[in-house]
Amino acid sequence: MDGLRERKKHETRIALSWAAIRLTVERGYDNVRIEDIAAEAGVSTRTFSNYFGSKGEAIVARHHDRARAIAAALRERPAGEPIWEAVTQAALAGYALGEPVPTGQAADQSWLEGLRLMVAEPALQGEFQKAGAAAEAEFAAAVAERTGTDPVTDVYPRLVAAVVGAALNTVTQQWLVGEPSRSLEDLLRDVFGRLAAGLPEPR
Repeated sequence: MDGLRERKKHETRIALSWAAIRLTVERGYDNVRIEDIAAEAGVSTRTFSNYFGSKGEAIVARHHDRARAIAAALRERPAGEPIWEAVTQAALAGYALGEPVPTGQAADQSWLEGLRLMVAEPALQGEFQKAGAAAEAEFAAAVAERTGTDPVTDVYPRLVAAVVGAALNTVTQQWLVGEPSRSLEDLLRDVFGRLAAGLPEPR
């Protein structure tokens, strides 16, 4: 019973976050109320408040979920696997949570433009920064476990975590401004492949 209850709570959290993203992309941040998000997800505003303190938290929640998924996937990678191959595969597993597009639809230009505006929304920058810091902490802990280092006192896990965070941000930004036909998976492989190769200069 507890497992079923936890799964239901997880599903509700995801539904609320996707509803917040979808409505913000379609209408603009200032034109979305908590009541709208709750109605879109089929729950009450009281239920929304049980999960999130603001619409900004709901929007950014998928970033938190993805970071946790990537860190968890990294912990499951084979011990002898090179670090950047392990990180690449973990990132691919994390992004299997889905691209930020409506289910069953392609990312058309109007949707991408709405996503760009959402990501650039000044009112959300604090939430994105908090999510980024939390993600780096998740990554650093996973890298430290893998390499036998300390995520607080050793440089290596924190440096790798910072690079991973920057790489994931680059993937997202490039996906938003690049060729519409290029998938997040292609971009992830490209970006992490460059890191694994030592980030050589373009030729």
